[in-house]
Amino acid sequence: MNNHYSFIGGSEGSWRVTSCETLIGIPLEIVERVNVVNMPSTNLIERGTWVLQGFTSNVRYAERHEINQLRAKQEELNRPTSSCAALIPIKKSPEWWAMSQEERREIFEAKSHHTEIGLAYLPEIARQLHHSRDLGEPFDFLTWFEFAPEHTAIFNKLLAQLRSSKEWEYVEREIDIRLVKNV
Repeated sequence: MNNHYSFIGGSEGSWRVTSCETLIGIPLEIVERVNVVNMPSTNLIERGTWVLQGFTSNVRYAERHEINQLRAKQEELNRPTSSCAALIPIKKSPEWWAMSQEERREIFEAKSHHTEIGLAYLPEIARQLHHSRDLGEPFDFLTWFEFAPEHTAIFNKLLAQLRSSKEWEYVEREIDIRLVKNV
């Protein structure tokens, strides 16, 4: 299966944008809809106003026991009850990337407790991380979350916890795009 995804922002798509907030850095152009397709942007007919792309990969900062915990609680995307979503593109600073993998892991887990925080919100919040840095994209990561409308408050709590962590001191661009499924 192809692990490459394109997020196409424009006037068409299966997800309607309800808000687009630039938290830090340069904003994206405001769009009405987002379409998520499982292919690289070079294969797209539809180009939209903007296209962000990334690929799914192995979990890079988690240890085996953490991966096992995530897999035991994480539910799949595209659940019928998950009519809300968030696309959050993130770019980290050059200081982050100048660190070794071990140094980043120390901040990510030991100081920020990223996986532990995320586990507390599973299975209500389904998520998928897409890596973009290796593709030369404007963001390093595209984070995709899906949840039921009644879980919006806990999703916001999850984001508040992550954004107050040591790890977020290294974020230099972040946009929070909220969406609802086009029915």
